[in-house]
Amino acid sequence: PAAGVPVAGVPAAGVPRGGQWSDVTMVVPFSRIYAAFAAGYLMSYVFRTVNAMISPELTRELALQPGALGLLTSTYFMTFAIMQIPAGMLLDRYGPRRVEPVLLVIAATGAFAFAAADGLTGLTIARALIGLGVSVCLMAPLKGIAVWYSPQRQASLSGWILVAGGVGALAATLPVEFALRFMGWRTLFVVFGVVTLAVAAAIAWRVPDLPRVANPPSFASQWDGVRRVFSEPRFWWIVPVGAVGMGSFMAIQGLWSVPWMMEVEGRTRAEAAGVLLAMGVLTLAGYLGLGLFATRLSARGFGPRHMYLAGWALNLAALAAIVLRVPAAPLWWCVYGFGAAANILAFTVLNEGFPSALAGRSNTAVNLTMFAGSFAAQWGIGVLADALRAAMALSRADGLRGAVVIVLVMGAGAEMGPYEALLGW
Repeated sequence: PAAGVPVAGVPAAGVPRGGQWSDVTMVVPFSRIYAAFAAGYLMSYVFRTVNAMISPELTRELALQPGALGLLTSTYFMTFAIMQIPAGMLLDRYGPRRVEPVLLVIAATGAFAFAAADGLTGLTIARALIGLGVSVCLMAPLKGIAVWYSPQRQASLSGWILVAGGVGALAATLPVEFALRFMGWRTLFVVFGVVTLAVAAAIAWRVPDLPRVANPPSFASQWDGVRRVFSEPRFWWIVPVGAVGMGSFMAIQGLWSVPWMMEVEGRTRAEAAGVLLAMGVLTLAGYLGLGLFATRLSARGFGPRHMYLAGWALNLAALAAIVLRVPAAPLWWCVYGFGAAANILAFTVLNEGFPSALAGRSNTAVNLTMFAGSFAAQWGIGVLADALRAAMALSRADGLRGAVVIVLVMGAGAEMGPYEALLGW
């Protein structure tokens, strides 16, 4: 779908007068930019979650304990989080087309390095490069959406971007498990690197530049915008839910889900891949639902903040059912993924209180908290599992179960506080 019909003398939707972006009216058909942006976000999700499927090989070849495996995999989230604030400033200053392709080349370099590494240190550095390189694969399209399209359409269009992430999560399950029957994980990462380079070229070709003024704001004034975002009370009501909820979801989906299903539930890797595929389908359904119905629900009074809270309440209830071993575990894994689709609404809810000129910085500020939470959860679950096993002589399964129980309790605490404030806006 294209943007609305431009009106002479009126800036394009979301473009502030006198800000960084000019008043030149732009009509950007969403179909023009969607495929390239979607491919980038798809690959970022593949990189994020693929280690869950190759964790048996990594554990066996490198003799890794859970804490070391968690650190290796979570390095992606650490560099991803570190990059968010500078990435937001770069996106607001230079636009998605100039920023994302450069970073994707770094991600491809990391994929090739991961394939060539022969030890824990090399793999960790390569994983860090991948995380840095894909750090704007969601923020870049969200910046474009905030500038090119009206606020009424942004939740739905953002949902369509998240659909690509859902497809990436699917691709990292049974398709990866099937590919590993014919090639090693190193060859697989070479393929990922080549695809990532192709995506970088597609974004540079298909995505237009944002209109710019002759004298853009200095980095000092941009940093003032960052401080404004972090000083906004709305920000601090939203981020605990995303940091703990989405942080733990990405940590579990991207690594600990397969060890949990194999150690705690007694499934084979192929069976675990099937459950992850089903969970990915339901997550994708959640994103599709937002893309199709978010605008209509908002028109009926059920706004983004209500959908955000409802989704995370569902996610938390499903994780509790998984931990308590309620029958029909695959169903609860699917509900767990479906509820997590609400994460995209954090950006919409926050941006209701900021001009579009701050969209890159406000979006990346939220993303920073989510990925910092993911780093802490993914590494922390492994550290906790090791500590519980050592202190209480537990099995691998019981150590992992105890660690996830702690994550569940923290999630419940983080998600209860903001509800009253968010619902009262």
